[in-house]
Formats: sequence, C-alpha cells, structure tokens
Amino acid sequence: MRQKHDICFIYGVRMEKGKVLILVNHNIVIYNFRKELVERLIDEGYQVYLSCPDGDRIGKLQEMGVYFIDTEVDRHGMNPKREVRLLKSYIEMIKKIHTNIILTYTIKPNIYGGIAATILGIPYITNITGLGIAIENGGVKEKILLSLYKVALKKAKMIYFQNRCNKDYFIEKGIVKDNFKILNGSGVNLEENCYEEYPKEDRNLIFLVIGRLMKDKGTDEILQAAKIIHEKYDNITIRLLGFYDDDYEQKITNAQEQGYIEYCGQQSDVHQFIKRSHATIHASYHEGMSNVLLETAAAGRPVIASDIPGCKETFDDGISGIAIEPRNVLSLVEGITKFIELPYDQKRQMGINGRKKMEQMFDRNKIVDEYMSIIKELT
Repeated sequence: MRQKHDICFIYGVRMEKGKVLILVNHNIVIYNFRKELVERLIDEGYQVYLSCPDGDRIGKLQEMGVYFIDTEVDRHGMNPKREVRLLKSYIEMIKKIHTNIILTYTIKPNIYGGIAATILGIPYITNITGLGIAIENGGVKEKILLSLYKVALKKAKMIYFQNRCNKDYFIEKGIVKDNFKILNGSGVNLEENCYEEYPKEDRNLIFLVIGRLMKDKGTDEILQAAKIIHEKYDNITIRLLGFYDDDYEQKITNAQEQGYIEYCGQQSDVHQFIKRSHATIHASYHEGMSNVLLETAAAGRPVIASDIPGCKETFDDGISGIAIEPRNVLSLVEGITKFIELPYDQKRQMGINGRKKMEQMFDRNKIVDEYMSIIKELT
C-alpha cells in the first residue's frame, strides 16, 4: 500500500510562502493537465497539498513534493449523506492543514470546497471545467446544483471559465458578477505534446478516439459512424483509446469483433498514438475545454470535432479541422468522409495550422502565469 502523509503530522511545518490546497475529483485532472502549476508552486516555495481519491498518478505527484490526502468523492451520484460527508471532510482538512489558499477544480470540489472555504474564511480560486451532465440535462438536479453554486462561489476571489458559453450561463443564472475571467482551458504543454511530422502517406488512414467512452462523449454516434465508414472504405482504421462505462462493454466488443473499430484500452501515453495517426475524432455533447483536441492539434494532427463550446475554440473549421453536429451520426459520417477525400497536402497543412493555433493561443505556461499572479497577490 502506498504510504500517505498524515496531515496532523504535517501540521506545523513552516513554509516561507504558505500552503496551497488543491481540491479535485480525480488525480489525472492535476497530473495530466496542471502539473506544471504544481511544479511552479513548489519551485517558488509553496507547500502543496492535493485532496482527491487515490489513483495511479499520485505516486508521481508525491515524487514532485506534493502532500496527498486520500479523499472519497462520488463523481456522479447525489446521495445527501455522501455530499454532507464530503463537505465535513473538507472543513476538517482545511482546519488541520491551516492552508493559506485553496484551488478547486471539477464540480463537487468546486461546490463543497467553496462552501468549506467560505465557512472558514480562506481565500479560494475556482475553475469551472464544464457544466456537467446534471446541468446539461436540466430538471431538479440542475436547480439543486445552481442553488449550491450560488453559495459556493459567492466569496470566490476568482472564478475561471474555460469557454464563454459556461460564463454566460453562470451570469444569466445570477451566480457570478465580476470576479471572473476566461482561460483557454488548462492550455497544452507544447514541449510534451511536441509537433510530429505528418505520416508520409495516407493510403491507409488511422483515426483516433481518445477519452472516456460514454454516451455524452458521442460514443454511440462514433460506433454507428465507424460501421458505415467501414462498409464504404477498406483502408480506414478507427482506433479507440480510454476506459468505457459498463453500458458500452458489449457494444465495443461487438464492434471490435466485426472489425470496424480497434479498441486499445486506457493508455498512459496517448502522444505515441497521435503521432501514428492522421486525425482525431471527438463527438462530445458538451465540454469545458477539450484537452484531447488541444493535445491532438499541438502534435500537428487535424481534428473532426463537435461544433460546441469547449471544442470549437480549439480549431478552425476547414483550416485545422472539420466541424460536425453533435448527436448526429450522418453529420459525423459526412465529416469523416470529407476528411478522407481531402488531398494529402491539405490534411498535412491542417495539422500545421492546428499547431500554430496552439502556440499562439493555448500555451500552458500562460495559464500557469495567470494562476501564479493571483496566488501571489492573495498570499
């Protein structure tokens, strides 16, 4: 069993610049997309604590110098007892650590971390990484979440949004007023996601689908479109990377047995797959800001992606990718077909254009600079 730090033992360690507590629902959210911020904080003398469920990236974060606090977060349910338990655990944690500032990411840490910070009078910064299924679907759950958000974000020192649509929604609902900014997602590490020369031939095209395979990521439409494309072309490979919800195990098994997709499972290094591909397909219904599309473009590969907030900001239709209508199999098939029929040089140029856009607008260093500026101001 991995050794975990006892936060009572840590209490009393004196740091010159202060303590930063990060609340999140999954370790990948920090390690894959925000470890550069963690590195900068540690390099500049801050003591960094991370609260989230245990996971396979925790060891690497601890090696960087992060203090880990194993915290149960029910990412999808809304059981009142579990929600109250999470709020209480945050309050207890903040008291024991005596943190100077709190950073929150993802829905439940944003809500219950914000409420806990408000109760204890600790400055906090919130990042709205997306609205989530409950709000997108409306109904009672949406009303409950909006009520909680109004309490949670009331005292936030800064609220970062990843797209204008999410920002406008929160303004319309009276949750935020003037303490917000729009960031280009978490940005992309341009060195780790380096530009790769486009494959030298496109007689056999490889398309990637990267991420959790679930309904709201357009998995049903992708599987249906893959079957249609497979019947029309014999030189196309559609390769799926990521873990799937239980509802999709049989669907993916059937699709693989029939030969119209390749399932490669969860991968720790997707860059090597992007390098060997010609384009990435992303048929999501909603996003905060799609890291899949940012990493694909940074590596110099075109995208075929939903024309929705959180996706459309990452590419230019016809220039670095092809826009498709979400929840629409025909539109997805047309987008894939359109890309297949493009001349080789145009496919390659789309990848080059995507990389340039990442360099100009989505460099992660700029996101880290923004965070460090406000953290230093507050501490």
